[in-house]
Amino acid sequence: MGDATHHNPRWTWIAPILGAIVLALAFATPALPGLTLLLVVGLFASVIAAVHHAEVVAHKVGEPFGTIVLALAVTAIEVALIVTMMLAGGESASGLPRDTVFAAVMLILNGIIGMSLVAGSRRHSIQRYRVDGVTAALATLTAIVVLTLVLPNYTITAPGPIYTPSQLVFISVVTLVLFASFTAFQTGRHREYFLPVDDGDAATEDVAPRPSVRVTLASLALLLLSLVVVVLSAKKLAPTMEAALVAAGAPQAVAGIVIAAIVLLPEGVAAVRAAINNRVQTSLNLALGSAIASIGLTIPAVSLVAVIMDWPLALGLDTISTVLLFLSLFVASISLRTGRTNIQIGIVHAVLLGTYLFLSFVP
Repeated sequence: MGDATHHNPRWTWIAPILGAIVLALAFATPALPGLTLLLVVGLFASVIAAVHHAEVVAHKVGEPFGTIVLALAVTAIEVALIVTMMLAGGESASGLPRDTVFAAVMLILNGIIGMSLVAGSRRHSIQRYRVDGVTAALATLTAIVVLTLVLPNYTITAPGPIYTPSQLVFISVVTLVLFASFTAFQTGRHREYFLPVDDGDAATEDVAPRPSVRVTLASLALLLLSLVVVVLSAKKLAPTMEAALVAAGAPQAVAGIVIAAIVLLPEGVAAVRAAINNRVQTSLNLALGSAIASIGLTIPAVSLVAVIMDWPLALGLDTISTVLLFLSLFVASISLRTGRTNIQIGIVHAVLLGTYLFLSFVP
């Protein structure tokens, strides 16, 4: 962690503050020349700052609590963004939660995990992690994903890929139970399943002194500010992005990919950096925990909005997406069952990510 254990470098608080100033300008003077470029710069600078502050908080509270902080913060912002866009778009946005959540799961399972394994294996060849924690996370994730994104296609009370209001409430409660039980499992008596493996490698040892309470609280506040800047900047950039997608002839579901990619940027960068620093357990905690939180919190929130507003919520995936989802879960269950990583596993996940992205544009 270096100097970050004693203080936050100047750039880590300047970046999100400047991003917030750019956002204020965007709301006050939306016709300002060069505003789009400034928003993009502010967005990515805030992403880098968010990663730094998340690492400071994680270093203070220890694993797996540190990764949970980032996962919950990012998911809360994701929920707020989706609900805001649903309220703005009405029934026409009924498929946005499904597209965004599915994109988040695919980007996490194949993108974040794949890039983390490739990056970590290139530097350290083979890295070790605890199988028990990964197995529990994959089992929880599989149950939540199938119940929310696949089962709606096969229920018969309501036609199409939707749940009835009572079914939606039940599934929302179930996903919350699975999320809450996994969080308790991860932080309670089985916390050791999510701690780094002690293999005697000095690179994995946490020898740096922990930051003070003052520095940690400052980082927590700046982390939240950075995430808000990221999401609100993305929202301001949404019309430009949508126009670019239309010009490129991209399907409507691609909007969900863009939203998920922007929201997951801080976690993705943090996970890859952790793998490069020989902390692949932290990478997997971040990735799988984020996927579980993404669905476990997003689906109940958007379901509540849909029930209150009496909107249909299209959750069921199409056939291509269902096949890719099951393939990704199947490969993950095989590739993450040994407790040891290698570069070939990462390449397989990366190829699945490329396939998903290609078929999103050319279904």
